[in-house]
Amino acid sequence: MRISDDRYSRDRLRFDVAVQFIRHEARTRTIREWTGLSDDRIRKLYHSYLNDASAAVPVRHRGKSPQTAAFFTRNPRVRAEGSLLASLCCAVGAMPDRGTSEQAKALPSLARAELLCQAYAVYRDAVTDALISFEHAVFLLTALVRRDELRLDACRGCGAVLIDDRWSLKTPHCQPCSR
Repeated sequence: MRISDDRYSRDRLRFDVAVQFIRHEARTRTIREWTGLSDDRIRKLYHSYLNDASAAVPVRHRGKSPQTAAFFTRNPRVRAEGSLLASLCCAVGAMPDRGTSEQAKALPSLARAELLCQAYAVYRDAVTDALISFEHAVFLLTALVRRDELRLDACRGCGAVLIDDRWSLKTPHCQPCSR
């Protein structure tokens, strides 16, 4: 096998993205959906990554991934952080221009996974004591693409990007403009 084969490059990218997901504390199911690796392969990758003493591997989360849109609208700080993360996803190209339920099904892909990791890394660098976990970021991106509970909107005062409840009748305003 030649190193320049497309298959080798694709498999290498799958492993690299899976390691990034592990570092961001993603669950096995999330890694499987976004990279296409099997559960067994992910567990083996995680255990081989654990054996490296220089790598600080986080605790594995168990159970279902976050699925509540109300998390992002519960208080102004989470709403602001979610808006920042959504803006970063748009900036790096992780979020499609127009969201539909069909696009939400096709959203988990290797290319978008890599872009989502980039956006989340910038978010973590920008926000100290971040409230949004990587699993919440995955849910946020999916919910914004589906557009059934959450949507991206603009502040009516300054035009800043905001996360808004799709069914809200209130005019969206960012925290500084609502004062």
